[in-house]
Amino acid sequence: MKQVFILLEKSLLGAPIQFKWQKAQGNYIAVTGADHTIKIFDRHGVKKNEISLQGDQMSFLLWSKVGSLLAIGTIKGNLFIYNHQTSRKIPVLGKHTKRITCGCWSSENLLALGSEDKVITVSNQEGDTVKQVLMKAELSDMQFSVMKSENRAVTTENTISVVVGKKNLFLFNVNCPENPVDLEFQQHYGQVVCYHWFGDGYIMIGFSHGYFVVISTHFQEIGQEIYQTRDHKDSLTNIAISQSLNKAASCGDNCIKIHDLSELKEMYAIINLDDENKGLDCMAWTDDGQLLAVATQRGSLHVFLTKLPVLGDTFSTRIAYLTSLLEVTVANPVEGEPAVTVSVEVEPTFIAVGLFHLAVGMNNRAWFYALGDAGVKKLKDMEYLGTVVSMSLNSDYAAVLFEGKVQLHMIESEILDAQEERETRLFPATADEYRILCHTLTGDFLIYGTDVGVIHYFYIEDWQHVNEYRHTVSVRKIFPDPNGTRLAFIDDKSDGFLYCPVIDAVYEIPSFPPTVKCILWENWSMDKGVFIAYDDDRVYTYVFHKDTIQGSKVILAGGTKVPFSHKPLLLYNGELTCQTQSGKINNIYLTTHGFLNNFTESKSNELRQTLLKTLMLKRFSEAWEICKLLNETSAWNELGSACLHHMEVEFATRVYRTIRNVGMVMSLEQIKGIEDHNLLAGHLAMFTNDFNLAQDLYLASSCPVAALEMRRDLQHWDNALQLAKCLAPDQISFISKEYAIQLEFTGDYVNALAHYEKGITGNNKYQEHDEACQAGVAQMSIRMGDIRRGVNQAIKHPSRLLKKDCGAILESMKQFSEAAQLYEKGQYYDKAASVYIRCKNWAKVGELLPHVSSPKVHLQYAKSKEADGRYKEAVVAYKNAKQWDNVIRIYLDHLGNPEKAVSVVRETQSLEGAKMVARFFLQLGDYGSAIQFLVMSKCNNEAFTLAQQHNQMELYADIIGSEDTTNEDYQSIALYFEGEKKHFSAGKFFLLCGQYARALKHFLKCSNTEDNMAIEMAIDTVGQANDESLTNQLIDHLMGESDGMPKDAKYLFRLYMALKQYREAAQTAIIIAREEQSAGNYRNAHDVLFSMYAELRNQKIKIPSEMATNLMILHSYILVKIHVKRGDHLKGARMLIRVSNNISKFPSHIVPILTSTVIECHRAGLKNSAFSFAAMLMRPEYRNKIDIKYRKKIEAMVRRPDTSETEEATTPCPFCEFLLPECELLCPGCKNNLPYCIATGRHMIKDDWTVCPYCDFPALFSEMRIMLHTESNCPMCSETLNIGNIKKIIDSTPYLKPEAGDH
Repeated sequence: MKQVFILLEKSLLGAPIQFKWQKAQGNYIAVTGADHTIKIFDRHGVKKNEISLQGDQMSFLLWSKVGSLLAIGTIKGNLFIYNHQTSRKIPVLGKHTKRITCGCWSSENLLALGSEDKVITVSNQEGDTVKQVLMKAELSDMQFSVMKSENRAVTTENTISVVVGKKNLFLFNVNCPENPVDLEFQQHYGQVVCYHWFGDGYIMIGFSHGYFVVISTHFQEIGQEIYQTRDHKDSLTNIAISQSLNKAASCGDNCIKIHDLSELKEMYAIINLDDENKGLDCMAWTDDGQLLAVATQRGSLHVFLTKLPVLGDTFSTRIAYLTSLLEVTVANPVEGEPAVTVSVEVEPTFIAVGLFHLAVGMNNRAWFYALGDAGVKKLKDMEYLGTVVSMSLNSDYAAVLFEGKVQLHMIESEILDAQEERETRLFPATADEYRILCHTLTGDFLIYGTDVGVIHYFYIEDWQHVNEYRHTVSVRKIFPDPNGTRLAFIDDKSDGFLYCPVIDAVYEIPSFPPTVKCILWENWSMDKGVFIAYDDDRVYTYVFHKDTIQGSKVILAGGTKVPFSHKPLLLYNGELTCQTQSGKINNIYLTTHGFLNNFTESKSNELRQTLLKTLMLKRFSEAWEICKLLNETSAWNELGSACLHHMEVEFATRVYRTIRNVGMVMSLEQIKGIEDHNLLAGHLAMFTNDFNLAQDLYLASSCPVAALEMRRDLQHWDNALQLAKCLAPDQISFISKEYAIQLEFTGDYVNALAHYEKGITGNNKYQEHDEACQAGVAQMSIRMGDIRRGVNQAIKHPSRLLKKDCGAILESMKQFSEAAQLYEKGQYYDKAASVYIRCKNWAKVGELLPHVSSPKVHLQYAKSKEADGRYKEAVVAYKNAKQWDNVIRIYLDHLGNPEKAVSVVRETQSLEGAKMVARFFLQLGDYGSAIQFLVMSKCNNEAFTLAQQHNQMELYADIIGSEDTTNEDYQSIALYFEGEKKHFSAGKFFLLCGQYARALKHFLKCSNTEDNMAIEMAIDTVGQANDESLTNQLIDHLMGESDGMPKDAKYLFRLYMALKQYREAAQTAIIIAREEQSAGNYRNAHDVLFSMYAELRNQKIKIPSEMATNLMILHSYILVKIHVKRGDHLKGARMLIRVSNNISKFPSHIVPILTSTVIECHRAGLKNSAFSFAAMLMRPEYRNKIDIKYRKKIEAMVRRPDTSETEEATTPCPFCEFLLPECELLCPGCKNNLPYCIATGRHMIKDDWTVCPYCDFPALFSEMRIMLHTESNCPMCSETLNIGNIKKIIDSTPYLKPEAGDH
């Protein structure tokens, strides 16, 4: 709050101070100190009068409520009544015997006084005592008021309230003081300091301990506390109430606290007076609430401005507003110019501001000030011919409205070299022409509205009227936009309108409240069409949408609540600058412009609401950012639709490109650059599905045929035909055809036929179109019942499809012969045959049958032939219809050809056919065939019963074993064989149904004749069962524990393999191989070891070295025959040397092997080796066993030894490259066992590597190729090989594993 003036203790000569404001007007304040004088000041702090009390010190002071009477009480009990108007003073001596302490005036000018003599006197305005009441204690703070009685009808001030003894509040009726009300308060509140009546019979009471309390004096709740608070911590010295402001103030603790009476809990303002170290004393408001005076304990008086007349004006973004009673502030918050304070000579009732000037005034007088860079300069003051209602300024002129006229005059005439007639002009020219009710001045125009509803535009530069608009009723207020190109006005009916003088168009402002006081236009250049209308409570935001596809219009964008006593002055980019009663400006944001604040953290719902606001205000850039945050297709679509609505094609394209709406982007790209406004709007209206509007716009454009194109594209044929008559008569035929198609679809055949006929052009150029129309005529004729015409048209027509369609229509109409005829003509033989069948025209069906592919037709034909007893033809037809069951039935029942029937069953696997064949064989007594076909037809139970009855179970078992059979069927067979004591078969079927224990029991019971196969089956059983007890049972059987007869070890090997116990299988394999070797079965031994070797390698189990060595030696032996057969004696000799070095492993053939070694070594030139093995043969145990053919030669070798020997070639070790003999398999360099070639027996070489594709054993690539010229099997696994199967391996690293015995 602003301080207006201060009276210091020096001017008042001491404390305590007493003061009182003049009632009603509040223009004067009477103040007294300790100097026996009363000074009267005006509201600006200027002393107007002084009253001396001539030695008697004043103790009480009070202005009357009515008139200008001032009551003065003294410490001696005397009373003076001073009339300020007449300066007459009435002394009433001896009114009281002691100091007058309190008193009050009533609205009837009765004066009640209280004194230290404890007497209350009531006097009239002349000072005569009317009534006198004696009290019991000291009196203070007396007031007149209206206390509500039970019926609440009292309106006169009938009650005097007074504080008694500073503790109680005493209320009594002036007319009946015998029944007073005595109100007592809580002790901790302290003493009653003061109180005030307010509202409808309520009292606010201040207490010394800082409390203030509100009580009611209503009859039923008298004395009840309504509200209580502690405003001040230490002490409260006074309270004051302003009914006009609806405010209450309390003072104490060096501060003043102001509350709103409607919401006492809320603090309105706090004024701190830190300099007043002695504290505050009393305070009072003027009746109008503008000024609040506070006296201090040290003797000062502070006067604060609490409410100002809300006066202000704007020009562009410059504002001028009243900041004190005699002070105007000029500011430009948008441009950031510093505020300028202008001191004025009078309290103004109007303010006007222009580009360079400020004007203030009251009544018929105005003062003009120049606003320059150097400061404020007073120019002049002017008097007008009547009281000024309003004033408006621009850069050069002032326009003043008074008494229904407007005077336009220059502000500074001397600075312009202008003609005299351009200096001033009065409107209207003649007094009785009309009354001007409102006016405004823009940069170029004086605009004013009259009581006859005319808005005049006066162009200042040409000094003449240039435009006028005639409204139906009086124009009360006008508000041009910053450029003057648009004008909002309010008429006498309180309706709002927007007027565009450029195009002379008026638009009604929708939802315009009748309480609107004023309209402000947006000053931000980017929001030209936005304006607000405001009343006391709300601001309504409107937007003028100039370019929309629906044309120009005004919309209501939203409303904003205005804080109490805020008057909007300026709108800039959604920010509303308001003037308040306290002489300050306050900025509020319109709710419609909430997006200007940071919206990045808003929730989705809030963002969607904000998006709607941005779209209404055409703030597309902000809408874009919101859509990016929402990231929802619906939001982008809303933005796109709004851009289309406002004809923002570029921005709309950008939006639809963002959401990848290719169709819309392409459509918009096509219409870019169209200058015809209506044509562009028509396209956009079409894109937004407003087709009627689009048609109107197209027709009003330079390209009206676009309306026809649109209706055709939309298939609005009725509209299209209407448009075509005017715009494009040559298109009527084509539109008629399209319309006919639609009518046909909806079932309106009469009109469809008419339009098809209309569509025929008869022009060869449009032959295809005419054929389509003729087809339509044919179809519609048939549908309308003119079958002959329709059929003739269809037959003549070249289209097959038409014949089919017409045939279908005729078929649905039960016209079968015509339908079949058309189907046949159209080569739809299946359909034709089907319809001929319905006519029972079998002759025609027979003719068409070779062309028919439909099984259904063939079936119908077959049934008819069967019924006629022509079975061979029926069979052919059934076959064509793929009705195999019927084919089989006829072969069996009518043609007696079971072989054909059986053949069909086997080909088609028909279940029903198999049953029929089974029944046929059953009747013939061929039970085996019957069982077979019963099983084929899934009749297993019947087949089982039949097999049981006729002792054909083995056959049934064989058949069922090859089918997909259930465990129950297998179990039935097993139980049958168990009963028949056929252990092998029982075991086999128990195994199939998963009953392993029973299966094993039967296999072990088998006779010797079935022993081998039974043991194999037993091993499979144990392998599948994976049951330890069954395994042990079988092992005991194989070892001979049960019958004392051990079985062949190969079965044990098989068992271990079935159980996947590969290590035990490997040991068994070695034993078997050893036995086979001992028996001379070297190939068998080789195969056992190889299969075991391969199995262990697959299971990734380390190969025992004994197995690997034995396999290598046996393989070397097998290679001997291959090499010798090929005549390669050196390789054969080398392998025989290796075998002979391990001759103990070949006990059955020691002498033959050694003999072969000697012969092959001799042939290969290995004489020393031949001698060594010949000498071995000369041992006594071998000598006699040598073949007689070779004995003499061998003996000769020994007698005449030749120790020459061809040296063995060396090749590198594949691991370490050490050179060693090619048949050596242990590298002296790296101590690795070397992989050997399965073709030669030599060790492998890295650069000459291949493997068998079946067994994966290595071989020398070059040697393997040579061997495969004569051999066709792998020497290791015996699989068939050819040269094409083997590939050279470049990188042999994966095969070089240093583990002993591998490969």
